[in-house]
Amino acid sequence: MSGTEAKYKRVLLKMSGEVLMGPQEFGIDPATIDRIARDIKEAVAMGVQVCVVVGAGNIFRGVSGAASGMERVTADYIGMLGTVMNALALQSALEQMDVETRVQSAIPMQAVCEPYVRRRALRHMEKGRVVIFAAGSGNPFFTTDTPAALRATEMGCDALIKGTKVDGVYTADPAKDDTAEKLDRVSYLDVLTKDLRVMDATAISLARENEIPILVFSIKDEGNFGRVLRGEGEFTIVTDKK
Repeated sequence: MSGTEAKYKRVLLKMSGEVLMGPQEFGIDPATIDRIARDIKEAVAMGVQVCVVVGAGNIFRGVSGAASGMERVTADYIGMLGTVMNALALQSALEQMDVETRVQSAIPMQAVCEPYVRRRALRHMEKGRVVIFAAGSGNPFFTTDTPAALRATEMGCDALIKGTKVDGVYTADPAKDDTAEKLDRVSYLDVLTKDLRVMDATAISLARENEIPILVFSIKDEGNFGRVLRGEGEFTIVTDKK
C-alpha cells in the first residue's frame, strides 16, 4: 500500500462536541476547528468520501440539562440544535478551504441547511462533497453515537471513525488508571460486556449487525485522521473479523 492510498472508500467521522473546544472550557475554538477541517480536506484529497456527525457537548448536553431539572425531551432538543451550530461552524471552516460541504439536519430548518434526505446525501458524497449530519436522528433519548451508526449504515460506509481525546480503546480510563492497557483490536461483544465506553450500546449493536468496523483514534493531533484511513498510526479497531 502506498503512503497516500486509503484503506476505506467511504467513512463516517464521529466527533464529540468537546473536541471542538480545544483548550477552551466552552464553545468552539477556531484553531481547533480549522485543524480538523484540514484533516478532512486531506481525506477528501485522498479520494475518500467523508460524512460527519458531531455532538454538542461543547454547547449543551441534554442529560446534564435534564439532571438540573429541565424536562429531558426539551433538553435533548436543545442539544440537537447545538449539533446544528457545530455543523455549520465546521461547514464554514471546510468551505474556506475550498472543500464543498453540505449540512443536512434531521430537524428541518431550510433557512440554514438541507433536510436529511438519504439519496441526496449519497449523491453529494459521490460528487466528492463532505456531508455533515446534524440534529442527531431528530429524536430525544439518544446520544449522537446512535445516529452516527445509523447514518454510517444508511450511507453504506466502509467504517465508522470515532475521533476522541485518546489514541484508542483502553481497559480503563487512562486519565484515571495508570494500569489501563490499550487494545489494538476488540470485538463488539467485548465492548458491550466489558463496558469499554467506546460508544453507547445501541450504536455498537447497530454497527455489529451491519458489520461496520469502528476505528477509535485521537483527533487531537493534525494528520491522524489521514493516517488512520491508510491503516497507519495509533488506533483501536472494533470488529468481529479476524
